[in-house]
Order: sequence, then C-alpha cells, then structure tokens
Amino acid sequence: MSELSSLPRRPAETSDFANVGRAAWWQRGFFASQTAYVGLALVVVIVAMTLANPTFLSAGNVANVAKNFSFIAIATLGITLVIITGGIDLSVGAVMCLAAMVTSMTMQGLDQAGMALLPGLSMLLAVVAGLAAAAVVGLVNGVLIARVGLSPFVTTLGMLSIVRGLSYVVSNGRGSYPAGSDADLFYGLTSGDLFGIPAPFIYLVLLAGLMGFVLHHTAWGRYVFAVGGNEKAAELTGVPVARMKIAVYTLSALAAGFNGIVMSGWLGSAPANLADGYELNIIAAAVIGGANLAGGVGGPVGAVIGCVLIEVIRNGLVLANVNAYWQKALVGCIIILAVLVDKFRTRRAG
Repeated sequence: MSELSSLPRRPAETSDFANVGRAAWWQRGFFASQTAYVGLALVVVIVAMTLANPTFLSAGNVANVAKNFSFIAIATLGITLVIITGGIDLSVGAVMCLAAMVTSMTMQGLDQAGMALLPGLSMLLAVVAGLAAAAVVGLVNGVLIARVGLSPFVTTLGMLSIVRGLSYVVSNGRGSYPAGSDADLFYGLTSGDLFGIPAPFIYLVLLAGLMGFVLHHTAWGRYVFAVGGNEKAAELTGVPVARMKIAVYTLSALAAGFNGIVMSGWLGSAPANLADGYELNIIAAAVIGGANLAGGVGGPVGAVIGCVLIEVIRNGLVLANVNAYWQKALVGCIIILAVLVDKFRTRRAG
C-alpha cells in the first residue's frame, strides 16, 4: 500500500477534456449575440460616414446625433421590456403625444389658476399628470392582454387609435405648448445641456443603466425573461405571469410618456401629431438591437445601439444631401438584414 501511495497521482480524467465542446470566445455570450453584430455594423457605418464627410464626427454633429436618437431611445427601452416577454406595443407613439399634451395643458392651467406657489411646483405637477395619463394607457393595455386574454397586437393597435384620437379631441387638433412661470425651467431640463451633454442623453444613460441592473441582477428581471422564454413553464414555477405583463406594459407607456414630454421641450410645443408613426422606428430599433419578437431576448444595450444606428444613417443621409425619404427604406432593409443575420447565427449555433 505504501508503494502505491508513493506513485505520482494522475490528474482527474475530466481535466484532460475541459475544453472539449467549448466554443471560441467570439462564439459565446455577448460576442455571439445579434447586438454584437449590430454594434460592429455601427462602427463600420460611422467610419464610412466619416470618410464620406469629415464633419460627421464634429462636436456639434455628434451632440446633435446624441440628442436626436435619445428622443426614441427612451421609449425603445420600455418597448424592449414588452418584446422580451413576447408582446408588442403599437401605442407608444400616441402615448408620447398624449403625455406631452397633458403636461403642457396642465402647466398652462395651473399657471392661469395661480397655482405656481413655489418655483418648479407647477412643472412637477404637470409632469406627474402627463406620466399618470401614460401609465393609465399602459395599465389598460396590460390588463386587457394579461387578464382578458386579448392579442397584444390588436389591443395596442386599437389603443393607438383611441389615444391619438383623444389627443386631437382635447386639443381640437391645435396642440399646446408649455407656458407659465416654470416654462424656462421645463425647457432647460428637457432640451438643455449639462457640461455640454444634452439632457435627453443623460436621462437615457441613467434609465438604460437602471434597466440593465434590474434585468440582470434582480428576481424581477429574471421573471421578465422567464415569461418570454416559456410562459407556461414560468407559470408552473410560480412566476406571476399576469402581473409581469401588466407591469411591462405600464413601464413601456411610462417610458414613452417621459420620452414625449422631453420631446415637447425640445420642440417647444406638443402638436397633435407629435410622434406620429414613431412606433415603427421604436420597434425597429429594438428588433435591430437584438430583441427577439418571439420573446426571451433583449436588453438596454441593444436598444440603444439600434437607435444609434438608425439615427447615424439618417444623419449621414442628411449630410450627403440624399433624399430623406430613403431613410424608411433603409430602416426596413436593416430590419430584414438583422433578422437574417440572427437566423443564420441561430442555425450555426444549433
């Protein structure tokens, strides 16, 4: 026995095959995702735009791009949550308009009623009113889809028409604008800069960081992915599926409402046709960034990258004096290409 114990021990058999079947680093995790491919495409596009027009990377144009894509990126964060659960929200553009309009009209009403007792109070109450209007729309969407069992596509399509119609009714088709003693403060917080950084971009970064933390480091985030991955299995394991759906539709509407309020500050008004058709660009940005319409996949990084790509292409077309109508055609092509790349990647991985 002593002779045997003196012999050198051989490493465990499993250690000899530790790397068998393991994919290369570029085929694992984030690097194998659609978001990574789109990020690489974005870099290529930026280089091409810069070579075509050196003013593309000028400080003024970069700030302009950062501000412009932020106006859809915040709403894209919200709709990405919905898409992760396997749903869709076509009402976000209309919700942006409604929230902006309610905020502007409330600011005017409070100022006329002499409610501006403290600096910023009327603006705060107006913003809360606008967000509350958006939350009600999202709550109704969520209840109809999660509790009543209606189709997300049909429900939110109908809500799009209802909310857009209400916006025209309350404004008589004329729209409104933020006014009163807090108007300057409102414009400063929505369209101003902080150390040269556009305020909308700052809000986007903070919200994207919060969304990333919640999705990947909390039980609530795991539930969101579970609902989109396999709703029946999630329900059997105790995930409150109905409540999760109601929550994500409400958050989607809140994000859209906040986005609309910020946009109204940039425009200086809340016209009745504000964000008309934006829902298509918002959904497109989420899908391009890697959110899977089948559910279970998505995140804030992809949402932001998708928005940046769309805005970079639009901005490049403007600088190149290309007809702006080509933007929609190119966005459609990018969506199809992104889906094809994801399909090809999935087949190779399988």
